[in-house]
Amino acid sequence: MDGIIATPKRITTVCIKAIAKRVNSDNEPKRRAVNYKPNIWDYDFVQSIGTKFTGDICIRPVEKLKKDLRYMLINNNEGVTLAQLDLIDDLQRLGLEYQFEKEIKAALDALKSVINNNGIIDGDVHATALCFRLLRQHGYFVSQDVFNSFIDETGNFMTSLSQDVKGMLSLYKASDLAFEEENMMDKAKAFSSKNLKDHKGNMDPYLAKQVSHALEVPSHWRVQWWEARWYTNAYERREHRNSTLLELAKLNFNMVQTTHQGELREISRWWKEKGFAEKLSFARHRLVECFLWSVGIVFEPQYGCLRKWLTKIMNLILLIDDIYDIYGTLDEIQQFTDAVERWDDKKIEDLPNYMKICFVALYEMTDEITSSIQKDQNRNIMTHLKKVWTDFCKALLLEAKWYNSGYSPSLQEYLDNAWISSSVSILLVHAYFVVAYDRSDDEVDLLESNQDLLYYPSMILRLCNDLGTSAAELERGDAPSSILCYMRETEVSEERAREHIKTMIVDSWKKMNENCISHSSHLPLIFLNISYNIARVFHCIYQHGDGVGVQDRETRNDVLTLLVQPLQLHLDEIHSI
Repeated sequence: MDGIIATPKRITTVCIKAIAKRVNSDNEPKRRAVNYKPNIWDYDFVQSIGTKFTGDICIRPVEKLKKDLRYMLINNNEGVTLAQLDLIDDLQRLGLEYQFEKEIKAALDALKSVINNNGIIDGDVHATALCFRLLRQHGYFVSQDVFNSFIDETGNFMTSLSQDVKGMLSLYKASDLAFEEENMMDKAKAFSSKNLKDHKGNMDPYLAKQVSHALEVPSHWRVQWWEARWYTNAYERREHRNSTLLELAKLNFNMVQTTHQGELREISRWWKEKGFAEKLSFARHRLVECFLWSVGIVFEPQYGCLRKWLTKIMNLILLIDDIYDIYGTLDEIQQFTDAVERWDDKKIEDLPNYMKICFVALYEMTDEITSSIQKDQNRNIMTHLKKVWTDFCKALLLEAKWYNSGYSPSLQEYLDNAWISSSVSILLVHAYFVVAYDRSDDEVDLLESNQDLLYYPSMILRLCNDLGTSAAELERGDAPSSILCYMRETEVSEERAREHIKTMIVDSWKKMNENCISHSSHLPLIFLNISYNIARVFHCIYQHGDGVGVQDRETRNDVLTLLVQPLQLHLDEIHSI
């Protein structure tokens, strides 16, 4: 559609034609059919997934390897060394950070103390950029001024730095953690990316692969558990690798994957028992993918209960979204919205059967989660959960009204509603009450009164979704996306509109970086990391198009490599550790 201008008249005509198709000659509702591809993951296949990496056969060697690495992290009398920081970075990228939280925090506390005392980080550009990035990734504030020693008299980065490829790569990664209006970090991004591209043909293969990987998608935007699989394979080809670290990374990945496999088998039985695929055949059925995305949001083995809840939540979000966007009539979805707002399973007699199935599942799941939190924390969270579901349904209802009336909102009007309909608030509020179990009611109020904590990851999801799905939605005659709204307002081509939306995504990341760090003293780091991971997961989902509607491309490969296929490590190697 490049070069085509979307005028108000054109959008309205598309919508009116779609409305006409929904009504037959007897004025009875005619259901829309999108013809989503059927689920490709057979129940029996899911139940068969499993590996041998469990029990004492892995736990004993893992504990030995952890002991060796812990010694490397803490055994020095020289303060925090660059070798320690490089190790922390490797642990993080290999998915091992959760195994060494105390040691990493102690090292970064010491590093932050040095910066507070001196105001600078001594060292080359790699060391400085690595310190800056690790501190910001872990919720510490550190000023962009730490890079002042690398700025020349013109206010730009010194050209002599350009020959240091490792330093340029570190600087480029550090710039991913920029805040809004940090001009020096913008310069760092432009300077380092230019020099990395200039050097791509003149570096060793391992470093070249790292550079290509970083330039393809900003490292800070990548899903941590996805990255762990990729980096373990890459690290194995590194010339000066730490064999202890590599063996632990492989064992840990396979053990955690085994935990995930058990959870997936369990959640698959729930899905089959509910019979959603048979009873709600019009909708997208993406159980395995929803579980994969839950793993991306929080992979650590101790959060299995949260992963299973998030999987159920995301499946219900998809079902409800398809009811509002595709299948339900305006009258029916108004009834469903009213039912959710009343939250009474005894007063749903007037709902169509397919809506009753969905409402009862939502009601039962929310009651399950609320009862569990009440038992564990002695806290009643039903009011909070009801509110996010009600807000979500109301936002979907407004979009449906726009669609049915042929109304095309302004970009700002669209976004004011779309961040809520993105469903991120539902995921984050549920996650908060699981991981912030020791928080006071005042901190719950903090979450509710600071909407930015929910807003920016929601915006990233919504804008990435629009980039990935807008072409198909336009063809179906769906309600306008951010791309179409911007095209209409500014009378630009689709290509220009897409570039603008990409800029908005970058700006949202900068605002989320600053917002998460500003709240790091009030909220647990795991919750802030979940916020980041939600944005990261949906970047991944929509990076190559509609990764929800289409299963058999990149999404299928992610399922296989992350949930099905273990890293190659023979059992006789384990016994030799």
